[in-house]
Amino acid sequence: MMESYFAGAYWLGRSESAEQCAQRASAFFQFLARIEPTWNRWCETADSFEEASQRQVATDVDSLRKHFSRKDRRLGDAFQYWLWAGVRPEETSSVSGMCGSADPWTPSSCVLSPPEEGPLAARLLTATVLSRVVREMALAWDPEFGFATSSEHYGSLSSRPKMGTLPGWVMYFSRHRGTVPPLPAPVRVEPVGELGTLVVLTPERFTVTNPDHVALASKVQQVLDAAGLLHPLRLPS
Repeated sequence: MMESYFAGAYWLGRSESAEQCAQRASAFFQFLARIEPTWNRWCETADSFEEASQRQVATDVDSLRKHFSRKDRRLGDAFQYWLWAGVRPEETSSVSGMCGSADPWTPSSCVLSPPEEGPLAARLLTATVLSRVVREMALAWDPEFGFATSSEHYGSLSSRPKMGTLPGWVMYFSRHRGTVPPLPAPVRVEPVGELGTLVVLTPERFTVTNPDHVALASKVQQVLDAAGLLHPLRLPS
């Protein structure tokens, strides 16, 4: 079974301007351009791949501020975005989400979706790359929770999961969630500056078809849940 993967950062109730959101987004896009050559040119959507390829959006702060400030980028008090990158239709990545909202119920987010298969996917879908992506999401967006995982594994745990309640291959916990307890090998735990903690379950690609991976995720979930780290997103105190 071919699995699809994503990496995301999530938070609630943080009102920010288009300028502030653009600064955060630009920092994240600059990181992406440094680690993957196909992530240095981002475009909007259109009716065809060729047409969309001509709709480039520069990722410097001023250009992103203008992009977020457009009427079609607004959703209530939030700025929403969806950009893609890639040189072939079958090997595209996307970054989407919304930011700037004070809404206490609808999460703000930044989500990266890499390609599902092919040489590019093989290069990107590693613990090394995705843990760096989640780390940089934490540094750029200062979320409450973040993770990278298989969509199939995430969906198998709950049909309607609340964000922040389920484990992933890579996880990020803001310091406001508490201290990450000791976890079983081969799990790796490392700080993300003063912001929070990164947890990586396996050094190899996590898959729902590997019973050892699923068992490890279940065991780690129990430990994290007992420590009070897995719960729905909360408003900042």
